[in-house]
Amino acid sequence: MAIKGSNDNVWDAFHGPNMGYIEEQYDLYLDDPDAVDESLRQMFDEHGAPSWVSESTLDTSSAQQGASTADLQKLTATMKLVEAIRRHGHLEADIFPVGKQDDRYSPLVDPKKYGLSEGDLKQLDAKLLTSEVPRNVKNAWDLVQHLKKRYSGTISYEFNHIPDDDEREWLYQKVETGAFDVSLNNEEKKEVLKRLGDVEGFEQFLAKQFVAQKRFSIEGLDVMVPMLDRMVMNAHNDDVDHVLMGMAHRGRLNVLAHVLGKPYDMIFSEFAHAPDKTLVPSEGSTGINYGWTGDVKYHFGADREFIDDDESKTKITLAHNPSHLEFVNPVVTGYTRAVQDNRDEKGYAKNDPSKAFNIQIHGDAAFIGEGVVAETLNLSQLRGYETGGSIHVIANNLVGFTTDHEDGRSTKYASDLAKGFEIPVIHVNADDPVACLTAVELAYQYRTTFEKDVLIDLVGYRRYGHNEMDEPRGTQPELYQDIDNQPTAYEVYADRLVKENILTEEEAKSYKEDVKKKLREIFDNMTESEKKNPSVPDLPEEVVNGLDKIETAVDVDTLKKLNEDMLKRPDGFEVFRKLEKILKRREKAFNEGEKIDWALGEALAFASILNDGTPIRMSGQDSERGTFAHRHAVLNDVNSKQKYSPFHGLEGVNKSFSIYNSPLSEAGVLGFEYGYSVQSDDTLVLWEAQYGDFANAAQVIFDQFIAAGRAKWGQIASMVMLLPHGYEGQGPEHSSARLERFLQLSAENNWTVANVTTSGQYFHLLRRQAAIVGTEAARPLVLMTPKSLIRNQHVAVEPEKLVEGKFQTVLEQEGLGENPDSVKRLVIGSGKVMVDIEEHMEDQDPNDELHVIRLEQIYPFPEKELKNILKKYKNVEEIIWIQEEPKNMGSWDFVKERIQSIKKVKQKLEYVGRPYRSSPAVGDPNIHKSEQNRIINEALTLD
Repeated sequence: MAIKGSNDNVWDAFHGPNMGYIEEQYDLYLDDPDAVDESLRQMFDEHGAPSWVSESTLDTSSAQQGASTADLQKLTATMKLVEAIRRHGHLEADIFPVGKQDDRYSPLVDPKKYGLSEGDLKQLDAKLLTSEVPRNVKNAWDLVQHLKKRYSGTISYEFNHIPDDDEREWLYQKVETGAFDVSLNNEEKKEVLKRLGDVEGFEQFLAKQFVAQKRFSIEGLDVMVPMLDRMVMNAHNDDVDHVLMGMAHRGRLNVLAHVLGKPYDMIFSEFAHAPDKTLVPSEGSTGINYGWTGDVKYHFGADREFIDDDESKTKITLAHNPSHLEFVNPVVTGYTRAVQDNRDEKGYAKNDPSKAFNIQIHGDAAFIGEGVVAETLNLSQLRGYETGGSIHVIANNLVGFTTDHEDGRSTKYASDLAKGFEIPVIHVNADDPVACLTAVELAYQYRTTFEKDVLIDLVGYRRYGHNEMDEPRGTQPELYQDIDNQPTAYEVYADRLVKENILTEEEAKSYKEDVKKKLREIFDNMTESEKKNPSVPDLPEEVVNGLDKIETAVDVDTLKKLNEDMLKRPDGFEVFRKLEKILKRREKAFNEGEKIDWALGEALAFASILNDGTPIRMSGQDSERGTFAHRHAVLNDVNSKQKYSPFHGLEGVNKSFSIYNSPLSEAGVLGFEYGYSVQSDDTLVLWEAQYGDFANAAQVIFDQFIAAGRAKWGQIASMVMLLPHGYEGQGPEHSSARLERFLQLSAENNWTVANVTTSGQYFHLLRRQAAIVGTEAARPLVLMTPKSLIRNQHVAVEPEKLVEGKFQTVLEQEGLGENPDSVKRLVIGSGKVMVDIEEHMEDQDPNDELHVIRLEQIYPFPEKELKNILKKYKNVEEIIWIQEEPKNMGSWDFVKERIQSIKKVKQKLEYVGRPYRSSPAVGDPNIHKSEQNRIINEALTLD
């Protein structure tokens, strides 16, 4: 029965720590074959023991009963073949509808590579090769054919990069047993065909009715709509509250019409430039929100509620998206997390991934070409950002604008980026609707089971150019010769159903005619517009109004109680001794003569906002501690890995405080937090840059979403961006948050831009921002925050400053301007340099002719407040604008015309600061110090 010194290839998998186990099991087998696992018993029956089993263990008398060395070599070769099909079957899968890739072949999955013939394989029992033998599989040849059908058909897979054994085995089992295969009855097949007819008919109607207008047709990837239908239906059947989607242009109008239910007449009206047809919305359309400047039709999103006969609801949202393609990915992920989070309890918001999930539809060139995709994929398993998995679909049309994939990526597939994040990949031919629905089933089941991302590479083509005015035959002549000869997805599937005798050719034609007739009728019934010269609508009144009437003071007893609660610790919790000493100083903050520094001002603002009933979410690189070691919103026990946030121990508070250290990402994390802020209109959301300079890595999110989202799409956010800013001799990448860029984007009260200089101002500004959360007056806040000033006593304020008053857009430096008629020079500036001036003046003799004004809010520009100051100091001859930034940066270009418009004609307005520069700051700290001294002295020295 046993073979001493048998060929060990068959036992390769058991080398290493398993060798002793095999020897023990062989001992048991010799005594009682039924005492060991069935698969091992079969191995021992067929191949005996491996050579490392000791002499004494082996039954040498039965050596002749074993298989020959040649048989063992064939078994080993067959095992390698089977594994190769699982790993590499995708290389010859039929996943390309067009593109000269019909004869795909890989030697890796050819039996000849392993020296095997059909006869060899038919002699081997399939049970030796797999634990679950499919029906009708009798031998290894049958098994190889079965596996090739599963891994090399119109649907194929890449799973081997997944390190988790349970996940990988689950996927292999699902694929090889066909447990998730979609099987449609005849009526269901007809319904899929009709759906494809809706998709194709809509595109063809638009092409004929609105000649040469951009629509970014879905044709070539038509099956995406039935796939989305199935995802939504699966979610609805599982009582998922919300399905959130992000996608670029390709196919967007079709998805809006058929998945989101946007009325055809509304879409038609958007094609007319005048428009020449008025809008007559159809029933069932909800949540279509536009801003006052609007956007092109293929950027808009929409909401829809899917309601069945039982009145159960699932909301579907397609996010608005600009032309920056993949940047919507983190935004829609943030939407999803906001829906999943329960913020009505203290502590971190409780996340429930079953409440919502998101679908992200990518372009093939953009998925691997845009870095924000990798940033977003990296969020998927992180504590503060995970959503229980996203379903990704690459709308793979083989071309990126006019660029072939050979010039667009360094990998075989557009999907290969996903493998670096251990995401299973499903490749599927877009001309096989059943295979595509099967891909959806596996993706949905995997996401539900493992709460992880999964990707479908939907391989199709693009029937026209990048847009309908583009001619692709000049750049891809061979590919488009194939496409010109390729029947449409509808025609391919209709032909299949006709051959299966499920419907007739006449029925197939009638389906398309019905769609044409329906669309023509809708269009013809639209009325002519009387608007000949449309104009941009007025801003909503809440946007026009300022925020100066909001009261933000908090009574002293409440502040004292909040401060006491934040100093408490769980029993036995021990903080790093040096840190505990720093935090203990806060106990005395409300004693007479004491002051509130920046960190405590922020902490009291957060605590009082929570106490008022507003949840808070904050993230950024090092936000728990604070880049400058000031915040300490999360404490670490020195004796364990236990963490504790003082904001979680506030008595009587029942709203969440969620703070997370983010990955080293700007665009991805900022986009996520913006999406969270839009979706959770009850929450104060903050994002903090490690240094404000690094915010420029997220410029697309600022430009396209945060600054303009409301004007374009009516999308309201109230998030706060904390950007450390200030010149301290640390070089060009640790000085400037590029304040000038935010001011260039400032218009229509789209946000607030501030650069405050006291902890009291910071306290009131945060509270003012929290007060507008969830209202029509909501808008983002861009705040230049300090670095070294965090611990500067000139920034600290008496507790009374929190108990009284509110945020002041302009501050007059205390101790100056006591004799208004004497003031000749008015120095105006913003931020850290104004504290430098205050420190400098402490060592100077008083000068009644000089006064200093701090512009705490730069946008909206406090014109009224400055006018009143100029009226008060009516003898001013010189107005100096001072800034640390170079002349072509900072606030100067923004404020100069505004100050010019309110000053008297005879009053001079001059700039004091660094000259025009290409780099924000010098790298030598000594030069910095010299320049800073020169700026301050020049600003304070009278002519």
